Amino acid sequence: MKRPDAMSPAEIDEGTPVSVKIRERIKAARKRFNANDNIADFIEPGELEKMLDEVTVKMQGVLDSLVIDTDNDHNTSDTARRVAKMYVNEVFRGRYVHPPGITEFPNAEHLNELMIVGPITVRSACSHHFCPVIGKVWIGVMPNERTNVIGLSKYARIAEWIMNRPQIQEEAVIQLADLIQEKTQPDGLAIVMEASHFCMAWRGVKDMDSKMINSVMRGAFLKDPNLRREFLSLIPR
Repeated sequence: MKRPDAMSPAEIDEGTPVSVKIRERIKAARKRFNANDNIADFIEPGELEKMLDEVTVKMQGVLDSLVIDTDNDHNTSDTARRVAKMYVNEVFRGRYVHPPGITEFPNAEHLNELMIVGPITVRSACSHHFCPVIGKVWIGVMPNERTNVIGLSKYARIAEWIMNRPQIQEEAVIQLADLIQEKTQPDGLAIVMEASHFCMAWRGVKDMDSKMINSVMRGAFLKDPNLRREFLSLIPR
């Protein structure tokens, strides 16, 4: 058996967990990797599958520490793998993949009237307890002749990409607004989100009826109270 100091870098690297490799790349680039950050630029081909395997092993450790007999309990025998798939491939997918492709068209007809998209159903997870956050988003756009036009379905795809990661609602709507503003360059942008938080309904005070509503107003929506009132009055709630 080789001594560790006689092993090649490739052999040493082979035994390094994929999460460590990704983390070191992010640190070398001096970038953040908070719960609601996207880190797709630092993940190499094939590494998501390795991450899935790593999360499975660690999730099995959590089940063992909870004293759940996954060897003999048929209901939990494959729970570690199912949870790993849920996190990596579904509810936190927005952290690990690049944004959806969005085709942008010039505003050939010089549209300059208020447009509202919604309600878009969004699903996320609270980054405090990893409990579900489920709600609706309404997006208001005031275009100008230079505004890029994107398809209605693309707003839903953008929202899904932003929300599919551990989020705080107040930060999620800002991230969504930043991305839509970057893609469309409108005169004004407004977003309202209303959501139920299971960290409040499922645990803690166990209040099933409370919702959180917050908004982002930019450009014309921030400066023009009449436009802001028009947008809010047209949201069916």
